[in-house]
Amino acid sequence: MTDQAPIIHVKHLRKAFGPLTVLDGVNLAIAPGQTTVIIGPSGCGKSVFLKSIIGLIKPDRGRVMFQGENLTRLTERKFARVRTKFGFLFQGAALFDSMTVGENVAFPLEEHDVGSSGDRHRRVADVLAMVGLEGLQERFPEELSGGQKKRVALARAIVLNPEVILYDEPTTGLDPIRADLINELIRRLQRTLRVTSIVVTHDMASARRVADRIVMLHKGRFIADAAPDHLDTIQDQVVRRFIEGRADEDELRELSRGTSL
Repeated sequence: MTDQAPIIHVKHLRKAFGPLTVLDGVNLAIAPGQTTVIIGPSGCGKSVFLKSIIGLIKPDRGRVMFQGENLTRLTERKFARVRTKFGFLFQGAALFDSMTVGENVAFPLEEHDVGSSGDRHRRVADVLAMVGLEGLQERFPEELSGGQKKRVALARAIVLNPEVILYDEPTTGLDPIRADLINELIRRLQRTLRVTSIVVTHDMASARRVADRIVMLHKGRFIADAAPDHLDTIQDQVVRRFIEGRADEDELRELSRGTSL
């Protein structure tokens, strides 16, 4: 963390789905201009945390403060104003199949009535060039590779020039080379746009590549918080097993019992 005031400060956030508590009073302060990576096993609540920040999921308790404003108290109408300051890259890209690449990227501009038609076309061309897809405005999603779809979705996420970009599993489903391209884009956009980034992933190679700070979510709580270079000094066995990709002994014994039947 830096000495700067946090741009986002999550306080005592709780979210349960029926009897399952996913976030158990979590706290996290996000420094401006940095990339914070949230790691943890599948189903641990990483995406729920991310969607709670942007108001796609309403927490049961707690606060999400953005630049000193309590987002959890805003009406949907007022939240719409704040949302323009956030870009969100969904896990599956979430492109509209019936729209061209250009129309997909322009969608936030249309939705928020930003600029003239000419302004929008120029802005779409600019952000597509930033993600290495210059000139693909007339293609449809079905004509793109998985990596290209992610980059179109990323262009859409930055088209409103946000202050914060939220990435939900940005490298899932990509081969190592395409994943590395996405990682490089995350780093490059942080530098060129001077944005704050929050990346949710279980890909440790990606986490180490893009992070200024890595935190780990486990059983509804953050149990680790370190710079990438210091992650390997953490002795907690849950953290160590995750970053090294080792199943715990109980899981292995259970697997052995199953294969011996």
